[in-house]
Amino acid sequence: MRHDGRQPDAVRPVELLRGFTQAAPGSVLIRMGGTHVLCTAAIEEEVPPWRAASGAGWVTAEYDMLPGATGQRRPRSRERLDGRTQEIQRLIGRALRTAVDLPRLGPRTIYLDCDVLQADGGTRTAAITGAYVALCDAVRVGRQRGLWGPDVIVAGVAAVSVGIVDGQMLLDLDYPEDAAADVDCNLVMTSRGQWVEIQATAERTPLSEEQLAALLALGRGGITHLLTLQERVLRSGHPSE
Repeated sequence: MRHDGRQPDAVRPVELLRGFTQAAPGSVLIRMGGTHVLCTAAIEEEVPPWRAASGAGWVTAEYDMLPGATGQRRPRSRERLDGRTQEIQRLIGRALRTAVDLPRLGPRTIYLDCDVLQADGGTRTAAITGAYVALCDAVRVGRQRGLWGPDVIVAGVAAVSVGIVDGQMLLDLDYPEDAAADVDCNLVMTSRGQWVEIQATAERTPLSEEQLAALLALGRGGITHLLTLQERVLRSGHPSE
């Protein structure tokens, strides 16, 4: 039993609140335990210049933490992003592009903005899981506007953290567990069971191939649960309807 009462293979309580803001074509507030992330999706009728000749669309992401997201105030990123923030937003963009048939978008960009309102570990994985739902809503709105046809979304995507803490493998680490982890991993997987990203770091003790395989199996179970939650929420109908 963990300090919050969870079993080692349990994710924190998850909420996906669609239509959280009115202006964005897609918006979701995801709560995973004490981590809360607002994910919005916007559609722009253009692509980056280097992408224009392809005729295909683009999906990209921005990520940041609000100043009050953690116990110590975090300054706003007004001029230059730190390395961690750049790494995370690139990860989110890579993950969500696997969900989309980019040629079907045409010369358009979907921007996913992920703003951490409250951080208690797993902010990047929560952002990916929430941003996928916001992306699906934006794609649905774009189709209603006649911007593209069907079958733009080709796979679901979700993410979760796993780690080894005091010799025990744990799913969906909160901040105290993450800070104490010997091994920390962030995993992204599609609904087809394919890995998009495997970020594994031995913070204190190197891990064996057998341990890595066990962590992947643990993460697969958690992501499968999150994918089911995403599908259930998306089947409930568009929040504007």
